[in-house]
Amino acid sequence: MPINDEIFARMDELSPAERKVARALLASWPAAGLESAASLARTAGTSTPTVLRLASRLGFGSYPEFQTRIRDEIADHMNSPLRRSQAGIAQGDGSTLGRAIADRIALVGSLASSVPPSEFDRAVAVLADRPKHVALLGGYFSRYFAMVLAGQLDQILPNVDFVGEPLGHDVGTFLRLGRGGVAVIMDFRRHELVAQQAAAAAKRQGATVVLITDTSLSPVVEHADVVLPVMVDGIPFDSMAPLLVLIEALVEGVLRATGERGLERMRQWEDSVRITRAGRPAHADGAPDDTGPREVGGGTGPREVGAGTVDAHTLAAAGSES
Repeated sequence: MPINDEIFARMDELSPAERKVARALLASWPAAGLESAASLARTAGTSTPTVLRLASRLGFGSYPEFQTRIRDEIADHMNSPLRRSQAGIAQGDGSTLGRAIADRIALVGSLASSVPPSEFDRAVAVLADRPKHVALLGGYFSRYFAMVLAGQLDQILPNVDFVGEPLGHDVGTFLRLGRGGVAVIMDFRRHELVAQQAAAAAKRQGATVVLITDTSLSPVVEHADVVLPVMVDGIPFDSMAPLLVLIEALVEGVLRATGERGLERMRQWEDSVRITRAGRPAHADGAPDDTGPREVGGGTGPREVGAGTVDAHTLAAAGSES
């Protein structure tokens, strides 16, 4: 088994410090593994002995032996006939739509190799284990995906909030985090300082930090308890297709983990929210059957986006229209 695959498969066996080294290795594989042990330790925010312990855990007698194996794997990979054939096919003709679809299918498929199952399971567990408060935030574009995740989680869990400005307008909501709370932070390249500051603030309050980021890893990783790296390479912009699939997988995982508790929350939500459907007059007097989204258990309130407002309840309901 290639070394990076073994690291990926054994993440749940590692100590927290060793997991930091493993994440740094996987984020910049194989280049990170060719750095000195001291340099890799600095990148991972750990110590040189931790790097050496990880190499030993993987079955290598020394760090140089670990690096020799990496170099051998690189040479084998570059000389592979399959690799050369794939490169030639990738440069072949095809429609723009066809290439775009193929690229995004590949990116979605890459989730299986970029997100360690043990980290995904941890994320589901901390969200499903009756957190006192769940706050979700994102960057310039990823904020919209944080809103979608907040809107869907709010139908399963109480006390879920999308926090648009955690250190500004929404600081009061963000300060509700504490021991037993969970901050879900989305931060993709080009990584934003506010995400790092918010993560540090959440940790000071005793909250668990779940980071969803690209495979180059946001600096938030320094404060994160759980890290879910997503490959988003695209032209000309990053592709968010794999992020959306990860969001849906998280929601499905949380619903399964909460069981009847989550289903009961969904029943309460559906009984309390009325959304006007096109072509469905509900009252004899012609008035629409629309009381608007109602908060249930302290869910997400409206947040500013551009010139208008978006309510996470509305987002979630719109996403489930048929």
